[in-house]
Amino acid sequence: MRIAQIAPLAESVPPRLYGGTERVVAWLVDALVELGHEVTLFASGDSRTRATLFPVWPKALRLGRPRSDPNAALAAQLEAVSDCASQFDVIHAHIDWLHLPILKRAGVPFLTTMHGRLDLPGLPAVTSKFPEACFVSISDNQRIPLASANWCGTVYHGLPIDQFRASLAAGSYLAFLGRLTAEKGPEDAIRIALAARMPLRIAAKVPRAETGYFREKIEPRIDGKQIQLVGEVDDESKQPFLAGAAALLFPIKWPEPFGLVMIEAMACGTPVIAYRSGSVPEIIEEGVTGFIVQNEDEAVQAVARLGQIDRRRVRTRFEERFTAERMARDYLGHYRAIVAR
Repeated sequence: MRIAQIAPLAESVPPRLYGGTERVVAWLVDALVELGHEVTLFASGDSRTRATLFPVWPKALRLGRPRSDPNAALAAQLEAVSDCASQFDVIHAHIDWLHLPILKRAGVPFLTTMHGRLDLPGLPAVTSKFPEACFVSISDNQRIPLASANWCGTVYHGLPIDQFRASLAAGSYLAFLGRLTAEKGPEDAIRIALAARMPLRIAAKVPRAETGYFREKIEPRIDGKQIQLVGEVDDESKQPFLAGAAALLFPIKWPEPFGLVMIEAMACGTPVIAYRSGSVPEIIEEGVTGFIVQNEDEAVQAVARLGQIDRRRVRTRFEERFTAERMARDYLGHYRAIVAR
């Protein structure tokens, strides 16, 4: 098939540091190429891909200097896609809602993967204007607030089977990986580690809008010994960070659409201790790949039970459920279905 992929422009594909959606797009594109399909990626010019890259903007917006107007970049991207639309059998968009008016009129089958939260005001009104547009969710839980949309299915994220290596050693610390925002639960992670008397290593970015939160709530708790801030990690340093952990703490306080870090930990053989919210019950298998808990007390108890988890089994379940090839084959099924219609 001739497939177009439209990636967000905030980060390169794959991102140099933080960037979940762009990382998933990179894995999907490369897996589709490996399966023998012709793929064109509409992304920033600093992206690296096995597909044909259509560089719609010179550099990714978040790290690019001087800073660019994101609306100008998106306008250039949508114009490029519109000009080339007839060259493809199917177009797959990962940029929320912006492409819908243009692709609706392009005459080419398309689908949209929603990567973010959908419990926001106004979204039902948007989807009602595009009743035939095919949407794919990244967890069943994600789509609950927007049940009226034309959901064609759920496709769980997947990453390359050789992206990370599993460690069968028990691990010597607890890990937290993600954005330092209240909804991700870093304060809970710190309290859980202190109560469990385990070191905690935090690998995270501090969003510009969350600087005050970090300085007030997180920074005073970082002592450089039991509570350490590692900072943002790239793919190379993420491997030893996750593989060396006894568990990944995922104490989220919002309806997480997927939680990519959970399957990254699983790929390293590292179990996950997560709050029961959003996609967590769909990703974590209780007592097999980790523990699903309700609060900090239960999380501390779960830390004490980590010896019950077989890290080799954690890796096996990753290989069975969350590889990039499986993700690509799932999407190919949806591509063929909408083309047939």
